[in-house]
Amino acid sequence: MTSPLSSSFRGSLLAGAVGDALGGSIEFDRIDRIRSRFGPSGLTDYAPAYGRLGAITDDTQMTLFTLEGLVLARRRGSDPVHEVRVAYGRWLRTQGGPEVPHDGWLLDVPELHQQRAPGTTCLTALRSGVLGTVDNPINDSKGCGAVMRAAPVALWSDDVREVFELAAATGALTHGHPSGYLSAGVLAVLVRQVLAGADLVDAVDTARAELVRWAGHEEQLSLLDLAVELGARGVRPTPEVVETALGGGWVGEEALAIAVLTALAARDLPDGLLLAVNHSGDSDSTGALCGNLLGARDGDGAIPTHWLAGLELADVVDRLVGEAGEVFGF
Repeated sequence: MTSPLSSSFRGSLLAGAVGDALGGSIEFDRIDRIRSRFGPSGLTDYAPAYGRLGAITDDTQMTLFTLEGLVLARRRGSDPVHEVRVAYGRWLRTQGGPEVPHDGWLLDVPELHQQRAPGTTCLTALRSGVLGTVDNPINDSKGCGAVMRAAPVALWSDDVREVFELAAATGALTHGHPSGYLSAGVLAVLVRQVLAGADLVDAVDTARAELVRWAGHEEQLSLLDLAVELGARGVRPTPEVVETALGGGWVGEEALAIAVLTALAARDLPDGLLLAVNHSGDSDSTGALCGNLLGARDGDGAIPTHWLAGLELADVVDRLVGEAGEVFGF
């Protein structure tokens, strides 16, 4: 029998991948273009991208490699930051990067050896060979490439402080601005708390308490608080509201805030994902993050079956979730 945590974590990763796939077809379109393509309601289902329907992007690719690194770290009793960094080297190989030692099995998945608009910051940082850390940042980027891949860190510990610190450390491997890596810390704690049964507002309170301990937290805190305030007021996050209040989601603090607001406003999981992708910004990343939150809350059974059936590499997600369950005990 599937455990509640297994259903919730599987839901988090699969709904994140579905949100990524929904947004991937409109990632670079403004809302007027989206409405002209799909009608006044915007995108309502998968649309062609990368030669198919339901195609994932670099967001899901890197999320999978994050989880593979964490699984190997727990299995071996090794440093999770090191294992995740090595796993990102394997992802870089799938994007045409240098040869790396063969470890794990994601490198053997042919479909992952495709470029799906990989982030320049991630590529540049990983190609440099330099170890980026919070104390010795590799750059000043606060792009959303760190937060988009952070959800699996929620599994690492029941200690939210440890989860936040690990997610920030893995984010800092590629993104040196506090709003880049602190957004990753917040997201991982949010997912951790929701997996543990907290409602999203309470989870935000917990993550917020960790966030304010860190230098440079002000940008992320301001937008996170605004997202919660708008959610409490019952504001329906139309594309215009999202852009005016929270931005386009291209940077970490904006992407996370958009995901939180759309998750709070969602009538159900499908509604939340469509709210999260229909705006003039980084639709695949905001869709992925909203999916991580709502999937953790509602479980895999809340994802429409036709979206799961059409999702690229759903079987790969399932296999990796199964391995995570073995080593993390769910």
